[in-house]
Amino acid sequence: MNTDRETLDVLKQISRNQESLLEGQQEALKLQREQFEMASTQFERAERLNDRAEKIQDTGAKMMTAARRALVIVLPVILFLLVYLSWLIMR
Repeated sequence: MNTDRETLDVLKQISRNQESLLEGQQEALKLQREQFEMASTQFERAERLNDRAEKIQDTGAKMMTAARRALVIVLPVILFLLVYLSWLIMR
């Protein structure tokens, strides 16, 4: 009779321990879900920032291309005008 009682007590203790472990696992899963959601949010934000950076870089590249083209046209004109002005002054 005593061993039955001890066995029952041990089984109850095992059951309590399992319930405690399950609660701990549920809490851990909850934390993991929160961390996953936070990581997903950060990933989406990083993706948006990368897209924005790419657009800014594309715009900058286009501006540099336009500036180089303008320089090819404007620089010879400026040089010609300087030469012409020098010629007028020396004359």
